[in-house]
Amino acid sequence: MKRYILLALAILFLAVYLFPLYWMYLTAFKPSTETFVYPPTFWPGDPQFNFVDVFISKKMSSYLWNSLVIAIGTTAIAAFFGTGCAYALARVRNIGMDIVLFLILMMQVLPSSLMATPIFVLFNQIGLIATPRLAVVLAQAAKVLPLFIVLTRTSFMQIPKELEEAARVDGATRLGAFLRIAVPLARNGILVTSVLIFLQSFGEYVYSRSMISEESLQTATVGLMNFMGPNTTDWNGIMTYSVIYVTPILLVFVLLQRKIVSGLTAGALK
Repeated sequence: MKRYILLALAILFLAVYLFPLYWMYLTAFKPSTETFVYPPTFWPGDPQFNFVDVFISKKMSSYLWNSLVIAIGTTAIAAFFGTGCAYALARVRNIGMDIVLFLILMMQVLPSSLMATPIFVLFNQIGLIATPRLAVVLAQAAKVLPLFIVLTRTSFMQIPKELEEAARVDGATRLGAFLRIAVPLARNGILVTSVLIFLQSFGEYVYSRSMISEESLQTATVGLMNFMGPNTTDWNGIMTYSVIYVTPILLVFVLLQRKIVSGLTAGALK
């Protein structure tokens, strides 16, 4: 009986959690006249298929491309610098490294909205605002790097030090042992964390909104502002746009959910 109660509660919490997603898809298929009717309808009476029209009229291909460029650049920088830092924090254990890890965790606490203004001023002074997408990539990379380091560190902690010591005895350098032994064995954790960083960066909004002034370089999240006017808001258009934007991300999670969970729980017993 207890198992069935827990199962019912799990289903209830899952339904509550997924209801906004269901309502987004539902509203995307509703006509505008049906969106605000009372009592609300839970199935569209006259389904609308405006996805192609919204994609073309709102120039979503340009927005999605810009988001993709920023996400790829951010993930590459985070993976390049974060992998080595995570390895160092996993292998060198002393009070100094504990302080460094604490400072890294504190960096993750700072919200993007708080950092946007000082980063904009700094980048403007050194001329990076002239290349706005690069500026956004660097700012977002600095934001997600602590998360990458913390998650990847657990993968390196699972690797026995004896494997690297054996490689050193056979003549490998520390860098060689890192590249040939540690990185291949930690590749699942690195790849899973990179996927999470990519998806998070694909939805970047704050830095893009504050640093990019050209409409042609804006990201997909900023493109939602096109549906908001001074007097009215096209909620059906917003939901249709959101469905096009969110569906590929959901598919990635569905296809990689087992690897993502296993990667996030790696090293949990350490």
